Amino acid sequence: MLDRRSNLKISTVARLFKLILQKNKWKIAVVLLCILVSTLATLASTLFTKTLLDEYVVPMLKSGLRDYSPLAAALFKLGVILIIGVIASYSYNLLTVYISQGTLKTLRHSLFEHMEKLPLSYFDSRSHGDIMSVYTNDVDTLRQVIGQTIPRLFQSVVTVVSTFVSMLVLSIPLSLVSVIMAVIMFLTTKYLGKLSKKHFKQRQQMLGAVNGYIEEMVSGQRVIKVYCHENKTIEEFSILNNQLRQSVYNANRIGNIVMPVNGNIGNLGYVLIATVGAAMALSSLSGFFFCGLNGSALTLGALVAFLTLHKNFTRPVSQISNEINSIVMAGAGADRVYELLDQKAEDNKGSVTLHKEGDGKWSWKTKDGKSVPLKGEVSLTDVDFSYVEGKQILHDINLTAYPGQKIAFVGGTGAGKTTITNLINRFYEIQEGKITYDGFDIRNIEKDSLRQSLGIVLQETHLFTGSVFDNIRYGRLDATEADCIKAAKLVLADSFIRRLPNGYHTIISADGGNLSQGEKQLLSIARAAVAAPPVLILDEATSSIDTRTEKLIQGGMDSLMQGRTTFVIAHRLSTILNADYIMVMDKGRIIERGKHHELLALRGKYYELFTGNQITS
Repeated sequence: MLDRRSNLKISTVARLFKLILQKNKWKIAVVLLCILVSTLATLASTLFTKTLLDEYVVPMLKSGLRDYSPLAAALFKLGVILIIGVIASYSYNLLTVYISQGTLKTLRHSLFEHMEKLPLSYFDSRSHGDIMSVYTNDVDTLRQVIGQTIPRLFQSVVTVVSTFVSMLVLSIPLSLVSVIMAVIMFLTTKYLGKLSKKHFKQRQQMLGAVNGYIEEMVSGQRVIKVYCHENKTIEEFSILNNQLRQSVYNANRIGNIVMPVNGNIGNLGYVLIATVGAAMALSSLSGFFFCGLNGSALTLGALVAFLTLHKNFTRPVSQISNEINSIVMAGAGADRVYELLDQKAEDNKGSVTLHKEGDGKWSWKTKDGKSVPLKGEVSLTDVDFSYVEGKQILHDINLTAYPGQKIAFVGGTGAGKTTITNLINRFYEIQEGKITYDGFDIRNIEKDSLRQSLGIVLQETHLFTGSVFDNIRYGRLDATEADCIKAAKLVLADSFIRRLPNGYHTIISADGGNLSQGEKQLLSIARAAVAAPPVLILDEATSSIDTRTEKLIQGGMDSLMQGRTTFVIAHRLSTILNADYIMVMDKGRIIERGKHHELLALRGKYYELFTGNQITS
């Protein structure tokens, strides 16, 4: 299991690097060049310490001469090098910000674009707050690793290589001591990082869980206050919050000791090198092993420079240790980001598409170019369905809705009424049976075309931030203001809209918080009306409208349904008395079907629902 997770992490990091390289190849090349120049400039200033002591300070002390002009020339050259290093450092830091923000922009766009292609089953099985956490917390962890950690890692590699070569030039034995101390630091970092990795992944998961709970509680504040569950929700949040605190503590408890431990190891190495180096410099030991690659014995200036080089050599290891938390955290965040991106999108391919003719009528267009007028006949044959394997929801559903017919579904909660409409528009795919639309298997119809031909009014209304016009126009984006007003008048929403502060230009926010539930539902119905689809699906569309308003709107609803195939899930049976067929459902089966008077005559389940009387055998 550990190996599989490690491979997943490597794969995730590789994908992240591929994304970074896609549009930033030249920028990254410039960044690497600038890091190289900046690092070499720093190295030059360190090596200048040896030159300063051995070629200027010590000779002047021995000779007693005070000619500073050669030293001034050397300092001027060093100053030019350092200025170049500063410019390079500023340039690569500026570029890394541009690269990181550009990458995150692309990543967020990819996430949102892919999310819009996912099936409803994905959102039904996950907390909305947890999904939001991917966009915020998990993506933000990548910002730090792209903008800071990766450049620092490359800088560390360049520093280690260039510094090590310089150390070998000055002293081979002292270089071996530095290498030994660096290896000890590396092994310490690796061991502690392995211990903290699982805790960082748990931290990201708990962060998503907390965000999901907060989002759910914010949405449900009205219900919470109605039932006085404030204390209960506080208790539940406290548990989740404590679990988050514990996961963060567990992750940082190990991660935060890495740098202090390595710092002490580095200090120990510094003391050891200073002691050994001083002994070597004072004894003037010779021979290849006691000298550097340049063949010179260790001098006072070389020792001082070497001590600084040792700090520069071990500092990258400590720096990596310091970045280990962000690296592991980013790995956990990247896993969650790519987990969403790897979700299988809805299959939107189909050989049949919807086409609007010049006269405003719709027709199906087959792959071979044949045009078939859209009629609106929907048929279900031997349909079985289950949301979860092993728990069947629908059994042997057979029905046909002919063009212009009104088919109503009635039955208790959980009988399967809404599930049938979810299958017609392919929010879910059936396991057995067949659903046809004008004779075409709906699995062969492009999903966008299929849903474009279906006007759906859901029981749960949702309004978007924008004007009333914008929300009605959501049903058909090319609808004019006159079209929107006509649709609103059709469903009797025009009068209440005109009473709003700015009429149709009133801005709706917070999902229509300034509107009543009934007014929100009227706008949803107007949204369906402006789309003017050939088939309507009304999922308890008037459930939030009072009886008086429902009677007023019924005429508009009848006009809306005129000439269209309509599926109605009835909240009140009084709204479906004129249905062509009423399907009575119970436990996922159609147990009765017929017109209103026919079903009453049966004195069965429908009679029981309509009269409110319990039928006894």
